[in-house]
Amino acid sequence: MELTCIIDAVRTPMGRGTPGGSLSTTHPVELLAQTLLGLLARQPAVDPAEVDDLLVGCVSQVGEQSATPGRMAWLAGGLPVHVPATTIDRKCGSSQQAVHFAAQGIMAGS
Repeated sequence: MELTCIIDAVRTPMGRGTPGGSLSTTHPVELLAQTLLGLLARQPAVDPAEVDDLLVGCVSQVGEQSATPGRMAWLAGGLPVHVPATTIDRKCGSSQQAVHFAAQGIMAGS
């Protein structure tokens, strides 16, 4: 029997940016790429090539965040291109929905 589990979770800073603020020049994809790499660094036993799927919750997929930010961040981090990604926009429940979809996939064995 194979055991599949969620081992960690991280999030990026949130809030209304201001011109000249510390993150004002950071593209959302780069911010998420740094977050993903930080997550993987915290879990050295996880081989990125063994990741089956990347599910990302994103509240506002508009403007710079409109081009599948989960996938773009995975690739921007230099991670394996064969890993698929989905970005979920369910407004305030985006990250929670991503976790629910992940759990449902695990429960279904897919």
